Amino acid sequence: MSNTEETQPTARKHTALPKAQTLIEALPWLTRHHGKTVVIKFGGNAMVDEELKAAFAQDVVFLHHAGLKPVVVHGGGPQISAALETHGIVSEFKAGLRVTTEDAMDVVRMVLAGQVQRELVGLLNRHGPLAVGLTGEDAHTITATKHQPRIEGELVDIGRVGQITEIDTGAIEALLADGRIPVVSSVARSQDDHHVYNVNADTAAAALAAALDAETLMVLTDVEGLYEDWPNSDEVISKLTAGQLEKLLPELASGMVPKMEGCLYAVRNGVHTARVIDGRVQHSILLEIFTDEGIGTMVVPDAEGESGS
Repeated sequence: MSNTEETQPTARKHTALPKAQTLIEALPWLTRHHGKTVVIKFGGNAMVDEELKAAFAQDVVFLHHAGLKPVVVHGGGPQISAALETHGIVSEFKAGLRVTTEDAMDVVRMVLAGQVQRELVGLLNRHGPLAVGLTGEDAHTITATKHQPRIEGELVDIGRVGQITEIDTGAIEALLADGRIPVVSSVARSQDDHHVYNVNADTAAAALAAALDAETLMVLTDVEGLYEDWPNSDEVISKLTAGQLEKLLPELASGMVPKMEGCLYAVRNGVHTARVIDGRVQHSILLEIFTDEGIGTMVVPDAEGESGS
């Protein structure tokens, strides 16, 4: 027998060993999360970068096969802006929310349910007959009423932007029981009339996580997490309680407010942890759920007797 033949099995063993160790390290986390519902808000760069989109789909399918019950909620800011421009409709924002006229709402609905959702369902279904798309309109999943933000003390009309009033999880729970991955577009039916509403996807994900009694809410962003003292420091807060977060909210950049408000709502309404993670990192979901070195900011409920108020 030649030297080459003698060393081959040893070489194979050594190259494969780190893979086995990685799997074993994930075991406690697999055990802890088995059978639990995880709501994931899909957004940011992960929505527009082809490699990140593919990695996101792989992560979600991995969670499914690992025995978790992922539910994906998405918006579509960049895609909506591009489509409105194509239709000659100006994008305007007030109080951080998109002003949504009747004409704009038709485009929003078309983009979310007909473009973004279909693409994401297609990416997930490359791995098997798993994903099913629905909007908040379907089976009364999300019901909303007109939202009027207050700017400088005055209520402002921003069109068909909704404030969630009710969640019906029946359709989602039926899909999960059937071994499917629900993909939900953040469009809501109206509580008051026959219109539909555009609702913030961070808010929708948080409301669904609470209603589904989810173990975890995960919100993908384009930053590493919640910064300790931005812009003076890029140190990320790895963990904080609901009360600590509530005190920080007035100081946050406008883009982070709906994400962190969603996390706060979730953990104050039965969700065990809420996490803001960097969607620019491939497989960030798996890194956050299955390793000790979480890569974002985790929000946990207050300890007994603790509160931010």
